Amino acid sequence: MAAAANPFPEDFIWGTATASYQIEGAVREGGRGPSIWDTFSHTPGRVFAGQNGDVTCDHYHRWEEDLDHMARLGLQAYRFSTAWPRIQPGGVGRANQAGLDFYDKLVDGLLARGIRPVATLYHWDLPQALQDQGGWPARDTARRFADYAEIVAAALGDRVETYTTLNEPWCAAFLGHASGAHAPGITNPLAALKAAHHLNLAHGLAVQAVRAAAPGAQASVTLNLHVIRPATDSAEDADAARQVKAVGNEIFLGPMLEGVYPADLLEDLAPVTDFDFVESEDLTSINQPIDWLGVNYYSTSAARRRDGGRAGRTAGPPRVGPGGETAGTESSNGGHGPGNPWVGADCVEFLPPTGPLTDMGWNIDPPGLTELLVGMARRYPGLPLAVTENGSAFGDTLEPDGAVHDPDRIAYLESHVAAVAEAIAQGACVTGYYAWSLMDNFEWGHGYSRRFGLIYVDYANGQARHWKDSARRYQQLIAAQGRI
Repeated sequence: MAAAANPFPEDFIWGTATASYQIEGAVREGGRGPSIWDTFSHTPGRVFAGQNGDVTCDHYHRWEEDLDHMARLGLQAYRFSTAWPRIQPGGVGRANQAGLDFYDKLVDGLLARGIRPVATLYHWDLPQALQDQGGWPARDTARRFADYAEIVAAALGDRVETYTTLNEPWCAAFLGHASGAHAPGITNPLAALKAAHHLNLAHGLAVQAVRAAAPGAQASVTLNLHVIRPATDSAEDADAARQVKAVGNEIFLGPMLEGVYPADLLEDLAPVTDFDFVESEDLTSINQPIDWLGVNYYSTSAARRRDGGRAGRTAGPPRVGPGGETAGTESSNGGHGPGNPWVGADCVEFLPPTGPLTDMGWNIDPPGLTELLVGMARRYPGLPLAVTENGSAFGDTLEPDGAVHDPDRIAYLESHVAAVAEAIAQGACVTGYYAWSLMDNFEWGHGYSRRFGLIYVDYANGQARHWKDSARRYQQLIAAQGRI
């Protein structure tokens, strides 16, 4: 019998992803300063069971062990984030050498094991000192981020070839400043829009800083692009889906990749702001060429117009996704924020998800990933794409013999890898797939009650690592170059 054709290019990259605050711990070691997530998680009522990231997976001390796990998995790349408060404790000024030393060792350890380091500069751990000075709603934070990006690229640029400026700025802006479900826990729609713009500006300035400090490096950004379908064939529901996608996707795609805020987005948001915080040269600064676009994907949603409402007119109290969450992104958790992250879309509601769900309450829709990748490839021909996060949370049980059997996660993994293969078959230039996550970790507003990892972390017993069945399956998929 002939061997199955390989659906993936020979240079396709298989990896996993993590985030600094979710795995590192050691929040008061090595000169690290406090972040907004330290403050948020230590505020009563913000995180499930009052949990926090003080220790989490203790990756700061166990990084060599974790790199050995990566090597056993056969990873070709590892997407990690550098912690801004570990490198600049106050968010400004000279670098904290101890913080740079940690990432220096991490990068060298990856390269020694034949694993490509992919560095994300911001995965939501803003230094608290900068928050005290206004945070992302303040323009100066974007400038400070560019300074930080230059420090990291200058220190690691001789070995790290790929930098991602921001991870999921939608979550940082809207979950952090509109719903309040994420740090810093603000519920102010105007602040959320200012934060979104200054995150856009931070991206553009950081791309320029990275290219100046490490001329040979690749620059990218990772967006959690929402796949929102209209609930019915009606024009009203079609416009509801458009409106949500405008504030979920176009508010970043437009400025970053096209140098413009779309007219329909500005019209939708006119009751909230006239965007007078956008200065004349901002869009030029934001619209910097990137080498590839990271796409994070978990699920899809269906939206409809409710109560006869129309864009820009409130019809009753705002409603969001099931349980108060927003759908379509691993990071859109929390579930107990009082506000609505969909600024300007108060007349939109999401239908409850159907079919099998993950522990996050999200639907499982692999064709949605194909749809997203193919759609982006057609919209931006010539721009390579990578799936920088994709994964699922299920209720894992550690058996007495150390085994963790997770067939649902294996099925999720296989079906989404197949969805990527289908996107490639339809002409999308997809260059890599990064499973979320390498290991269980602090899952933001859910604390430790949700497990996304391929590797089980036994928090009650010294953060011991145990491979789940899904880790072994991913190991097989990498070895077989994605053949299911």
